[in-house]
Amino acid sequence: MLQLRTAGYIALDRLRSQGEFPPKWNGIGELEAVVDRFMSRFLEKRLEASRELGPGFHLYELLDLMIRSRDTEHMDEPSTDGEQKAAMVRALDRMNGLTMVYHHQTRLLEPLLAELSQQRDGPVRVLELASGSGGLAFALAEHARKRGMRLEITASDIVPESVEAGRAAAAERGVAVEFRVVNAFDLEGVDRNSADLVLVSQSLHHFTPGQLALMIAGAGNIGASAFVGLDGHRSMLLLAGVPIVASLQGIAEFTGDGFTSARKFYSDLELDIIAEIATGRRSHQVECSWPMSMLTVSTAP
Repeated sequence: MLQLRTAGYIALDRLRSQGEFPPKWNGIGELEAVVDRFMSRFLEKRLEASRELGPGFHLYELLDLMIRSRDTEHMDEPSTDGEQKAAMVRALDRMNGLTMVYHHQTRLLEPLLAELSQQRDGPVRVLELASGSGGLAFALAEHARKRGMRLEITASDIVPESVEAGRAAAAERGVAVEFRVVNAFDLEGVDRNSADLVLVSQSLHHFTPGQLALMIAGAGNIGASAFVGLDGHRSMLLLAGVPIVASLQGIAEFTGDGFTSARKFYSDLELDIIAEIATGRRSHQVECSWPMSMLTVSTAP
């Protein structure tokens, strides 16, 4: 219901025929503003298209506008200290374990990791951005061990407390996952050709369209072969389901973040648009594997 594909494709076709899509950008310094500006324009044109299509389409568009949120989650609030953020990240890990989300994500990533392994003599190098305390990184490491896959996994986050918690957990588990503080928007300190796959999981909605474009372009700039973004599928079912499951953790702020997150999930077409602007070509695919949307971008030259 909240994917709004018919009106969305009409709007995008019109913008493409008018020469507005994909918008041009010169240098990474322009990319964020260009993408954010275009996405606002796209939503305006989608509203126009839905109105033309009739009351049923227009009603869904108005519903999406009512639900859509720019609210900041407690986890992202500057006033939320690092320990509180780390507690909510641990709650997310528990929720993912309860719902087997990490298991699902590792199975989605397995074909791409197998493909990348055929292109290298050594292990496939995975850099996860915005990883929190490393729940998916640990799940990937365990999955690789069971399957006999050779992976080198680096989990990174901008929150030092989450990185420290990840390091402590890695040491306790005896798992060879490296943790680093990294700004996902500029990848400063990440050596070129040090990663084959750049991964962002369950946090795409935390970022603006322009910030997601920066991550995709950044993956190409450091020489990675692919970028993958995983997040909840924008839908009415997850709008209700995510906060209900989050409430089981018994943290009021985390439950509130669950509702905010579900309102901010990107539609598949929005992810498609962001990837095309960031790369300047059709070198990606967006697919739904319920309850996830998966964006896979070839960032190789």
